[in-house]
Amino acid sequence: MTQETSWIQRHRVAAFILAGGILIVIAVIVAFTLLQQKPGPQSSGKFYSPLTGEQVASEAETKQAVTAIMIENSPDARPQSGIKDAGVVYEAIAEGGITRFLTLHQQDKPQIIGPVRSLRIYFLDWLAPYNASVAHVGGSADALAEVRNGKYRDIDQLFNADSYWRATDRVAPHNVYTSFEKLDALNHAKGYNESNFTGFTRTDGKPSDSPTATSVTINFGSSTLYNTSYAYDKKTNTYARSMAGAPHLDREKGPITPSVVIAMQVEMKLAEPDNGHEDITTTGTGKATIFQNGTAQAVTWHKADRASQISFTDANGHDVPLVRGQTWIAAVPNTGGSVSWH
Repeated sequence: MTQETSWIQRHRVAAFILAGGILIVIAVIVAFTLLQQKPGPQSSGKFYSPLTGEQVASEAETKQAVTAIMIENSPDARPQSGIKDAGVVYEAIAEGGITRFLTLHQQDKPQIIGPVRSLRIYFLDWLAPYNASVAHVGGSADALAEVRNGKYRDIDQLFNADSYWRATDRVAPHNVYTSFEKLDALNHAKGYNESNFTGFTRTDGKPSDSPTATSVTINFGSSTLYNTSYAYDKKTNTYARSMAGAPHLDREKGPITPSVVIAMQVEMKLAEPDNGHEDITTTGTGKATIFQNGTAQAVTWHKADRASQISFTDANGHDVPLVRGQTWIAAVPNTGGSVSWH
């Protein structure tokens, strides 16, 4: 073998080694990138609801229209209908210490929902990222000015009376109800057939071997009528919700048992010039506690603007995945409210 031939062979081997090393580096980078990507509605040939993270039958179901509904929570409104089937629920004070619910539905469509009540601007801030229709009966002045500006899917009862009814077993104003038979028809008539949005990062539930939060108490203020508690059930990996010292029931479907409970601390004050209603700060950042799998985790909530989805990050700034299923988010006043667990 000549020196020239030996030199060529040595360098050819070196070239092969270099090329192989480059391919390995590229493969590692690609794999790392894929692992860091936020999971979408489809994974490994399966499809998941962007609202709840639960598996659905087809890609079409991941794009179903989302409908948000304002639900009353005064004692005269209890027990409510349709709440157990909601994918995400926001709970906040509406006025005078009285809490109200915003329920969001995609796949699950109860055929009796209510009592439906009026809209507040901060509930509109929370529903905007879901590209959702919003069912309500009027609202505060600022909320109505915003929802009627042409940028929202407004299905107010005041303009769509045929899609709602007043029950005879309850007195006004606690007796406005609707159904998804009526709401689906209304949404279809208005062309609201799909919702494109980014939901929360979701993960499979796994009960903790060492639970730290099996009993959770969330107080919104001084009135015990609206204070809530949650009892963790390791067998189902859910939280049985109670309110005013008694189990909180859906009138048609029984105990309300979310998979995730989030207590989100917020700034709250009386709105100007409408001093009867509350004003809640919905954008920026704040403290929160996520209860899931029997544990409590201190996190930070973030919301850049009205159109942006809320996100929750841990102490290292990483997004915190939420267990699949119903997520209940309580907006707890920084002043007067409290969150505790054991």
